[in-house]
Amino acid sequence: MRKTITLLFLCVSLCGFSQETINAMFYNLFKFPNSLPQNRQLILKDILDEYQPDLFMVCELATENAADLILNTSLQNQTDPFARALFTPDLSDPADPLQTMVFYNTRKLTLVSQQKLPTVYRDINQYSFKINVASNNPIYLEVFVAHLKSSTGTANQQTRLQMVQAVTQQLQNLTQPDTFVLFAGDFNFYRATEPGYQEILNPANAIQLIDPINAPGTWQNNAAFSYLHTQSTRVSNAGFGGGANAGASGGLDDRFDFIMMSENFNTSTRLAYVTDTYKAFGNNGNCFDKSVNDTDCSGIFSQNLRNNLYNMSDHLPVVMQFQLNESLSRSTQVLKPTIWFESANVHDKEIVLGIDSSKAMVPTKLYVYNAVGQMVETVAVNNQSSIVINIEHWAAGIYFVKTNAHASTLKFIKK
Repeated sequence: MRKTITLLFLCVSLCGFSQETINAMFYNLFKFPNSLPQNRQLILKDILDEYQPDLFMVCELATENAADLILNTSLQNQTDPFARALFTPDLSDPADPLQTMVFYNTRKLTLVSQQKLPTVYRDINQYSFKINVASNNPIYLEVFVAHLKSSTGTANQQTRLQMVQAVTQQLQNLTQPDTFVLFAGDFNFYRATEPGYQEILNPANAIQLIDPINAPGTWQNNAAFSYLHTQSTRVSNAGFGGGANAGASGGLDDRFDFIMMSENFNTSTRLAYVTDTYKAFGNNGNCFDKSVNDTDCSGIFSQNLRNNLYNMSDHLPVVMQFQLNESLSRSTQVLKPTIWFESANVHDKEIVLGIDSSKAMVPTKLYVYNAVGQMVETVAVNNQSSIVINIEHWAAGIYFVKTNAHASTLKFIKK
C-alpha cells in the first residue's frame, strides 16, 4: 500500500510540472512585402505553421504595415497569442528603409524594453525580454537582431566588424546576473576567420557568446558545409522581378544567416539549448549550388515546405530550440513600453526617447534622476512622439528616466 501511495505521489508531482520549449527563428524576409510573389504573408504563414516559433526575429522588413501583416496574418494560426515590438525608423541610414523586428509568444515572453544601437551602416535593434516563469526569480533574455554589411573585400569586413562591436560593447551594460543573450541576423560572413565573426566569439567579451553549431571554416562555395548554407534558395531569380528586387541567385552556397547564443545556454539548469536543434530550416544538406526546392534535395524537410521557402525569400531561416526547466506563470500580459530608446542608451551627447501616445494616460513629463536618486532634469512631452535629451554637459554616470503617467523606467549611461 505504501509503495502504491509513493508511486501515485511521484506521478502527480511529475505530471504537475510540464517542461516548456522556446522555439527561435531568424529569417531574412527579403524586402518584405514588396518583392514578388504577391501575398507573401500567406506563404510565410505556411512556413511558420510548420515550425511554430515562439521568438521570430526578422530583417528586411519594409514598413510598419509589413509588420502588421506578419502579426495579423502570418502568425494567426499559432496556438498562443503573439505580439510584436515597436517599429521605429532606422537612424543610421534613413535612406535604407529595411528594418529588423521581433515577434513573440506572449504566454512565454514579455518584452520589457527595446532600443536601437546606431552603427556605421545600419541600426542594430536590442530587445529586452523576461521569460514568464512562475517563480520570483526572473530569467532575463537579451536579443540583438542585425543585418550586417554585405559583399566581399577588406572594407566590407571592417564595416561588419564595427557593427558587431556595437553589440559586444553593449554586453558590458547587461548587469542582471545570468542574463541570456541571443545575437541573430544576416551577418554576411564568408568564413570563420572574418574579424566580425571572431569578435562575436571573443572570450574577453563581457558575456561569452558562442556559435551553437561550432563549425569553423570557409563556408562559401564549400560543399562540406552544405547543411549550413542559407543563401541563395534559387539557382535563377527569373520570375521574381528585375534587378535588385529579384534577389540573389546561384543556389545554396553561403552561410550568411546566424543565431549566436551566450555560453550559459550550455551550462544553465533553468534554460538550455537543445542539442542538434540548430538548423538551416528547409536545407536537407544535399542541395549544394541547387535551388532549395530541387527534387534531388529530398530529406526530412518536405517538398511543400521547400517550395514555400523558395518562393518566400532568397534566404533560408535559421532555427534553434531551448528547453525551459520551470513552469510558466498562469497569468501573463503583453507589456507594451510607454517609453523606449530610439538611440543607444550609452552616449556622450544626447539620448533619444520614443513615447507611446496611445495609452489611456499619456505622459506629459519625463523626469531624469541620477544614480543617487536626485532629479536632474524635467522634460515636457507636449504630445511629442520622440524626445531628445541633451546630456553633453552632464557628469558621466548612470541615469534613470521615468514618466508622470506610468511606472516605466529606463536606464542610460552618460559616457
